[in-house]
Amino acid sequence: MQESIIHRAEFEANLGWYWLLSGAAYFTLSIVGIPLLLLWFPIGLWGTRRYIGNMSAQLTSNKLIVRRGILTRTENTVPLDKITDMALIQGPIMRLFGLHKLTVETAGQSGTGALISLVGIVDAPQFRTRVLEQKERFAQRPQAASPSVQPDDALLQNVVEMAASLKRIEALLSQQLNR
Repeated sequence: MQESIIHRAEFEANLGWYWLLSGAAYFTLSIVGIPLLLLWFPIGLWGTRRYIGNMSAQLTSNKLIVRRGILTRTENTVPLDKITDMALIQGPIMRLFGLHKLTVETAGQSGTGALISLVGIVDAPQFRTRVLEQKERFAQRPQAASPSVQPDDALLQNVVEMAASLKRIEALLSQQLNR
């Protein structure tokens, strides 16, 4: 059954520049990386555009679906009832660009850190609020009631027949002992 999408996240236009400048800062900090800056900008510009083009985050009635990747494409599907925390992080460079990092942690996830980390969602606080509100709606929805425990007619019939057989055996044994 195909679920309807409640909300699709969009990504900030300046996200690629944030990644480019962050990478350039790391290259600049290392002496070996300074010559690589000449390659970083053209390759990084191409790579960030492709990566952002392949990113998506969709909220459905009962799950959050995140897709991303260039060479290796990844899709994370997180049931809303498994989400334990959604954090908004904004470092100093992110503040300059007006970006937020949204992290999603789930019950039962292995390792440290967030299961999903998304940078550059347009109006990330609002997206977070929508996900948490939908999580609440999903949790309050009456779950399909499990069928009441009714004895299976065939099983009950077998038990009745076994009881009758035991009574006949008892009767035969008592006749044998009385002789």
